[in-house]
Amino acid sequence: MARTTGSDGERTEAAVREAAVNLIARYGYEAMSMRQLAAEVGVQAAALYRYFPTKEDLLFTLMREHMDGLRAAWEHVRPIDADPAEQLAAYVRNHIAFHIERRHATHVSNMELRSLSPDRLTQVLKQRTAYEKELRTILREGAEAGDFSIEDTGLTAMALIQMMTGVIVWFRPGERLSVTEVTATYLSMTMRLVGARMDTYSAARPLDGQRTQ
Repeated sequence: MARTTGSDGERTEAAVREAAVNLIARYGYEAMSMRQLAAEVGVQAAALYRYFPTKEDLLFTLMREHMDGLRAAWEHVRPIDADPAEQLAAYVRNHIAFHIERRHATHVSNMELRSLSPDRLTQVLKQRTAYEKELRTILREGAEAGDFSIEDTGLTAMALIQMMTGVIVWFRPGERLSVTEVTATYLSMTMRLVGARMDTYSAARPLDGQRTQ
């Protein structure tokens, strides 16, 4: 990473967040020291506390921004007046693309919840619940319309979230499958999992040749 001076506060703070995500993903929150982080960014350790008074403040900021970004990305691509199958397809595509692009941030957000204080943990979990509620609503509306066949909406939503987020564990750019191919395969599995009718499943598929990345 290029060394960043402390003269530009916004650039330095952004560099601190980026370096922290990478270091925590590599070593873990407890193992990463603020001195190590300062050296990575290229500032004095004391300078970090101008932006984040405590190490936990930094971790909380990273997790909160990750969830804010995920929810904003979904709001941006959410189909207007779409049927449940189209909404589900959009949700799957957005979720996979967002997390693949932010592999390290996703790892930090998933693995370091235990490092937050109870109050801050509650705040992050509320953000997650609000985001996952969107999926549960899609599934419930699809089931009510007869487009999906689902026995337990909450359990199905949990299974889908775990399946989609788990892509970051094994996916590597440039290997056998592209992001587009992975997304198409996961979308197919999703539609089978929710028991989507074939006509709604076909309507939810991207056009031939359409690529997300």
